[in-house]
Amino acid sequence: MSWRTVVISNNAKLDYQMGYMVVRRMDTVKIHLSEMETLIIESTAVSLTAALLSELSKKKIKVIFCDEKRNPSSELISYYGSHDTSAKIRTQINWKDDIKKAVWTEIVTEKIRKQAEHLEALNCSESGMLYGYISEVRFADTTNREGHAAKVYFNALFGLDFTRAEDNSTNAALNYGYSLLLSAFNRCITSNGYMTQIGLFHDNIFNPFNLASDLMEPFRPIVDRKVKEMNPVKFEHNEKMEVVSILQNEVVINGRSEFVNNAIKIYCKSIFDAINNEDISEIRFYKL
Repeated sequence: MSWRTVVISNNAKLDYQMGYMVVRRMDTVKIHLSEMETLIIESTAVSLTAALLSELSKKKIKVIFCDEKRNPSSELISYYGSHDTSAKIRTQINWKDDIKKAVWTEIVTEKIRKQAEHLEALNCSESGMLYGYISEVRFADTTNREGHAAKVYFNALFGLDFTRAEDNSTNAALNYGYSLLLSAFNRCITSNGYMTQIGLFHDNIFNPFNLASDLMEPFRPIVDRKVKEMNPVKFEHNEKMEVVSILQNEVVINGRSEFVNNAIKIYCKSIFDAINNEDISEIRFYKL
């Protein structure tokens, strides 16, 4: 089973050789593709061969490219993540509105629950308000409890003056972590044969990742916990590696302890089963 998140931070040439990714620098390191879950190219001084990119795509290894500021900017996504992709996309296009709204209601409720649990663990009194919001969530979240909960949650975590629009180390860390989650969800969606563009709730014509934006919501508090714990005064390479480590954190899902990367796979599969079988009881959420 693949499990490693590999980060290439400095000048290097990457190529493919007999099942291995070969990293050529002052020394040469080989990493077998079967071990790799995610590859992050953090430096623009890295060069890759087309042969390696092709093999990474075949093995469904998520590749994330960073810009000159070392922030995630793009990713490699296979055209065909599953042998029956055409059938899956036809099914996705015909998903019924009622089941999509029902699943979105469950996702929003679970996200608020995870936020409330985080605040409770920090002994923040605002956790009670968020638990109250859970009972107020209506079908498809027509009363926008998600939005109200987010404002209370972030102010409780980072102070009343905090906004997500600020340019600071906290937001940089949050954005970095969320982008890693988004990429992980895109990988699972495409490997299951579905399109990332067609979402349940998110429907922005300029967002190619609407479905991942929907499904990742309950996992955001995992990033929030890490950033709160770090309390970063700067956000550079070492801090980024701390955030990357969340993908190897363990959570409980479906009665088993799993790495976050594997939990995302199990959760995504359960969402697709719930929609296709029109049964929200099939959804499997994680527990810390």
